[in-house]
Amino acid sequence: MSKNVNKRITKHMCRFKNAPGIWSKEHIEAWKPIVDAVHAKGGIFFCQLWHPGRISDRSFEPNAEKQTVSSTDKGCSPLVEGGKVLFEFLPPRRLETHEITTVVNDFRVAARNAMEAGFDGVEIHGAHGYLIDQFMKDQINDRTDDYGGSLENRCRFALEVVEAVANEIGANKVGMRLSPFANYMDSGDSNPERLGLYMARSLNRYGILYCHVVEPRMEAMEERSECSVSLEPMRREFNGTFIVAGGYGREDGNDAIAKERADLVAYGRLFLANPDLPKRFELNAPLTKHKRDTFYTSDPIVGYTDYPFLETTV
Repeated sequence: MSKNVNKRITKHMCRFKNAPGIWSKEHIEAWKPIVDAVHAKGGIFFCQLWHPGRISDRSFEPNAEKQTVSSTDKGCSPLVEGGKVLFEFLPPRRLETHEITTVVNDFRVAARNAMEAGFDGVEIHGAHGYLIDQFMKDQINDRTDDYGGSLENRCRFALEVVEAVANEIGANKVGMRLSPFANYMDSGDSNPERLGLYMARSLNRYGILYCHVVEPRMEAMEERSECSVSLEPMRREFNGTFIVAGGYGREDGNDAIAKERADLVAYGRLFLANPDLPKRFELNAPLTKHKRDTFYTSDPIVGYTDYPFLETTV
């Protein structure tokens, strides 16, 4: 890859603290032994591709006001957890229409880099208030060009990314994550059911491997609420593998599969804190509680690889 390509990706793919990258040759080489180690254990490894957009970390860029981009120029509320402000975000710069194709290409090149690093595929992150979600949700997107206004226009950027990535590495190596019902980072939509169905149907055009969707009950980070709305209409519309996520445990995860509400159930925090989670589920063994205050830190061990396995006598 040329230095010019690397510079272009670095310019537009804004940063997030303690998040790994895949835009440079150095990133590709650094990922290779990690991917090899996962494959040596029989694992399948997809690289999640995402762009923070207006929630980029302001500490990385001396000219963050110019580099932080979004579908809008509206700012995002600070990220607060437990009464503590974790991140504050600068008002973004609205992407010009002609710049959007460059960002689409950034995703394409990142997918190609992931394949060079040895990943089995990529997951396009279109959820949780990041850039793609900022285009899809009408609470954020106030554009008047071809990428704003109607539902079709608001989803145009997301689907252009999917098409570019699928054409680059093959649709059978591409998944997409969505959270139409979530309001993370001020990213709500006035009609999430319609948004979810439109995306599920539209993704079928590209024949991608899977669609990974956050449950409606998870409107905010780690806050599971009672909800009568389900993902079943999206599940019926999407032709590929349908993955659900959002506060699942052993019993309701098994129930979702048994009742065919999903093909797969994703576990995040439970898997992080329980590296042998399948074994624990099999034995119905006690689960270790995750330590939230160690998330997203630069320490390569604490909170990531220091959780205990079951005793060998279990």
